[in-house]
Amino acid sequence: MTATLPVTFDDVREAAVRLDGIAHRTPVLTSRTLNALVGAEVFIKCENFQRIGAFKFRGAYNAAAQLPPAQLAQGIAAYSSGNHAQAAALAARELGTSAVILMPEDAPESKRAATAGYGADIVTYDRYTQDRTALGEALATERGLALIPPYDHPHVIAGQGTAALELFEETGELDMLIAPVGGGGLMAGSAITAKTLHPRIRTVGVEPVDGDDTKRSLEAGERITIPVPRTLADGQALATPGEITFVINQRFLDGIALVTDDEIRDAMRFAFERLKIVLEPSGATALAALLAGHIDHRPRRIGVIASGGNIHTRRFTDIING
Repeated sequence: MTATLPVTFDDVREAAVRLDGIAHRTPVLTSRTLNALVGAEVFIKCENFQRIGAFKFRGAYNAAAQLPPAQLAQGIAAYSSGNHAQAAALAARELGTSAVILMPEDAPESKRAATAGYGADIVTYDRYTQDRTALGEALATERGLALIPPYDHPHVIAGQGTAALELFEETGELDMLIAPVGGGGLMAGSAITAKTLHPRIRTVGVEPVDGDDTKRSLEAGERITIPVPRTLADGQALATPGEITFVINQRFLDGIALVTDDEIRDAMRFAFERLKIVLEPSGATALAALLAGHIDHRPRRIGVIASGGNIHTRRFTDIING
């Protein structure tokens, strides 16, 4: 099924072996209240309990661990609004090397502080006027570093797919898998895993309504660029899907649902009050789409990836209080 793609299910399984004992095997949460609200049996894969607080550690470590020793010793570089920044910084520390991270000036302060706390050197840029990919590539070349992008890399995508692999190992076959879509790495890795293990499953990605670049691109049959979104879901504030991730999602993704900031806020509040977990806005979008009724509920067993919980206390309370 995936032989002609740059990432295969075998890559995901190999990543799982590489991450065994390094990444957390995160819990799968169920809730009778949630099931009653949506009319289905829902299984939430809680990647907010992953190391650095988000799924991103899976892909960053899987990529960094496969670098040649000489290149790894030189150090790694990454660009990110927050979660991949922390993931790359921690992966570098775990592997005994250094990291230089390019972060937008308006990245959440808690994510910036955590990235520095893992020992990374931080360089900032303006996400609304500068091209982070070009800046990141120039920075890596100038300093002789290995660039690990946040999503558009086969090893990163394979690592992210291990979240879905663990979910299926615990739940067995599901009728639907829902996951957030930013650059598309989590969805791409998860969709490969889902469709390989259970070909009849429906895969649905979720984007903020003001950041629907993947939805537009899938409808157009080619990658579309939109203005940089301004949304609560800062981890999904991207202008265009990744090149590799788009090719994979074109083949394996069955649909995209869109959620508003208010629906994201409601999902964060529900997760906190009823599920007793903290989700950041991007980590709550898949749950938001389900709660808001944007996804067909006829499938009876639904997997939802809650992708992260990195958020400062003050911002969390400001958001859920409206």
